[in-house]
Amino acid sequence: MIGTKQRLPGFRRRTAMALGCAGLAAAMLATSFMASAQDQSAATAKDVIFARKTLMSSISDNMDQIETMIATGKIDLADAHEHADTISVMLMAFPHLFPPGSNQWKPNADLDPGSDTFASPDVWSKFSDFYQRAAAASKTAYDMSRADKVEELKNHAKALRAACNACHDLNLKQ
Repeated sequence: MIGTKQRLPGFRRRTAMALGCAGLAAAMLATSFMASAQDQSAATAKDVIFARKTLMSSISDNMDQIETMIATGKIDLADAHEHADTISVMLMAFPHLFPPGSNQWKPNADLDPGSDTFASPDVWSKFSDFYQRAAAASKTAYDMSRADKVEELKNHAKALRAACNACHDLNLKQ
């Protein structure tokens, strides 16, 4: 039979853990109320343009990793799957970083590559096409992330590169 003294340390530890978790949950709940009360208008069009440029750069970095594996013949399917899955998720989010207020293309302007847009006004005037292209590219990346064979992965990578290039050709001003 276990005595009270033997059960007490386990009880105290469980009680301390429960109280700690309750405190953490209360703190998270309190900060969520503060975040919802914050002024959403503080984010500017330049902020969202910078965010989408950052996301596109991350998509490109992941694609470069896959294409380097293919070019060198050193394909690690698990690693390629992770990169492709990341690309798929990012492409699902990408079109949502094009709110109407970020349509700020100005021809013949001295543009800041970090905060000015190079997106064609066609992105907004033909947004459903842009959205569908991003969704299709996301699906191709997802399929690549599930490829069982190296050849299948290569085919999806080639299709994804073609989809990216086609979208850039239509929607990127230089």
